[in-house]
Amino acid sequence: MIRWVPHKRELVQRNHRCQMIVILFIVDLMVTVTASKLPLTFRHGHKPPFPILYQTGNSEEDLPECGQWSVCNRVDTYSTPWVERRCRCPGKKSCSLSLDDQDGHTVVSKTRQYKVCESVRKLPICKYIRDVTWTYVENPDNSTEQTIHCVCPKKSSPYIIKRHSYSTSKGTAHRYSFACSPQTSLLCQRKEPCRLFSVRKRSEVEDVNTDILCHCPHSYTCPDNHKDSPVILEPSYHGSQTRTYSGYCTLDVDR
Repeated sequence: MIRWVPHKRELVQRNHRCQMIVILFIVDLMVTVTASKLPLTFRHGHKPPFPILYQTGNSEEDLPECGQWSVCNRVDTYSTPWVERRCRCPGKKSCSLSLDDQDGHTVVSKTRQYKVCESVRKLPICKYIRDVTWTYVENPDNSTEQTIHCVCPKKSSPYIIKRHSYSTSKGTAHRYSFACSPQTSLLCQRKEPCRLFSVRKRSEVEDVNTDILCHCPHSYTCPDNHKDSPVILEPSYHGSQTRTYSGYCTLDVDR
């Protein structure tokens, strides 16, 4: 049997990507705050068919006003849909609660839809590596601000390119800049996970972040959900509220 041995350059690329994914996991957890689950009342008294979380406070009045190109809603479509309200659109504008990613106000990243008050048609397409697609600011009160600058090309994913801490009158704030990276073309090695899942329990929903590490060989598929098989729960740090799962390639029986 001939065994393929990866080139040294490919190993360096693989290790670098794994480091970036670990950093992305950490930041994703840092900017995820514990929100309260409260029903959002529509103008005609109807309640949405999915949970609504508030990033700050417990009502619309407690939300800050959105800045230009700020994410007003984060819609999670990983499993059962739910929404995190982040800010209020200025004036008489309203932030979309639609699950439709073609509503003209949505930037898609994996299983998340980022809604903005403005029309996304006015946003340029990012250039790989060079352009900042969005910035996250974690404020001293644990609230976050996400601002969209451009849209990643199709079949690409965001990754951190810069971290910056600065002082404010209320304490230290942290700013994270993300750029776009093409999807990996690395082929999974034997006993190597193809996808990582980080899962954090929030009220009555699960906040799940996923990242593809490599591509499965022909006739094999990678799990899409952390509850699929074969997915393995990894050891966690003592006291950590986040669980990490590794998904492995499995033979596609439908082929």
